[in-house]
Amino acid sequence: MTPTVAELLLGNFVAFSNPPPPEAMGDFMTSRIGIVGMISMLAAQEADRGAAARIWENGAIRAMLARGGGYGPFAEVQDGEATIEALDAVNADLRRALIALHEAVEAAKDDDLDREILDLYVKMAQARRLDLPPFPAS
Repeated sequence: MTPTVAELLLGNFVAFSNPPPPEAMGDFMTSRIGIVGMISMLAAQEADRGAAARIWENGAIRAMLARGGGYGPFAEVQDGEATIEALDAVNADLRRALIALHEAVEAAKDDDLDREILDLYVKMAQARRLDLPPFPAS
């Protein structure tokens, strides 16, 4: 799962909402600030690329469903608003249809289309990837 910007920022809020006991202020607080910084960096990446990744993914799944239309009718999924939440709702419906197509393709032993679907899964994961910073060696 790739968290949304809202989920990442909520993580930042939670990290600072409960102050640690005084005896844990040093190293504990330093670690907490580092985590909040990392979450902020992930939120920036998601804010920058999140909508584009979802729009691309929804289009790629629709194209794959059209390619595999001979395996059965798949429910037509309508676009919603241009918000991350709406794009994710459409994406969830499209993914369910893609899984149904993949099951039908596997049952039919269509190796070529199976490979195309597996390749799409890889591209989908790459499009949603968030990059962590390099960590210094201990």
